[in-house]
Amino acid sequence: MASLPSLFVSHGAPDLPLRAGPTQDFLRSLLQTLPKPKAILAVSAHWLTAQPTVSAAEQPKTIYDFGGFSQALYKLNYPAPGNPQLAVQVMSRLTEAGFSARVDGDRGFDHGVWTPLILAAPEATIPVVQLSLQPHETPLHHYQLGKALAPLRNEGVLIFASGAATHNLGAFNGSYNAPPPAWAVAFDNWLAEAITQAGRSSTNAANDIQRLLNYRQHAPHAAQNHPSEEHLLPLFVALGAGGPSQQIHHGFTYGAFSMAAYRFD
Repeated sequence: MASLPSLFVSHGAPDLPLRAGPTQDFLRSLLQTLPKPKAILAVSAHWLTAQPTVSAAEQPKTIYDFGGFSQALYKLNYPAPGNPQLAVQVMSRLTEAGFSARVDGDRGFDHGVWTPLILAAPEATIPVVQLSLQPHETPLHHYQLGKALAPLRNEGVLIFASGAATHNLGAFNGSYNAPPPAWAVAFDNWLAEAITQAGRSSTNAANDIQRLLNYRQHAPHAAQNHPSEEHLLPLFVALGAGGPSQQIHHGFTYGAFSMAAYRFD
């Protein structure tokens, strides 16, 4: 079958499925132009472990790992099945690449997984396996995770990385449609340009990717947009698993939360 891309989406606040707007419309159309995946490998900013860990539950539970939102949000459920066989395959690929990987038979879907997928794949029939992040590790570590997983794209597995192009909770604005601050826009624009350049370049591809991996030294207001890195780390997994790139969505919610999304073919 045709190779699937790897994707990075910004999942925003947990109430994403309850809101209406361009990001919700984008997510609802996201998978409609792709061959239906046999399975989804989700990489979420909300599962952090010391070593790469793969979920192997047959029927993962929906995790409500947040507080303070409408009660309607806690009534939503994402009943997609897991895929223990794929979990073992992912662990094997990572082990062969030199990572110390393991499986977790109990892990459910955190909101970084189910809030975008309840819009993008609402039928919940595609099996979903989740891979954790290592917050103490570098962007390069996560890029190499993606490299090890890239062959899965030729086997009908969609690599679906979910995080945030900008993520400063201290700048959260209670108004969903509040305008973004200049420092968030500057970083978001830099990231889009850097990813596009890395996807188009051939002679300077290694340098362009290195610039992305070292974004904290090159991007404007990097530390202000990402006081901690876990929400941007999924992007590097998608980057490593993919090839030529393009931005497929942009916008902001709650002021400083970029909703940018990227596709890597």
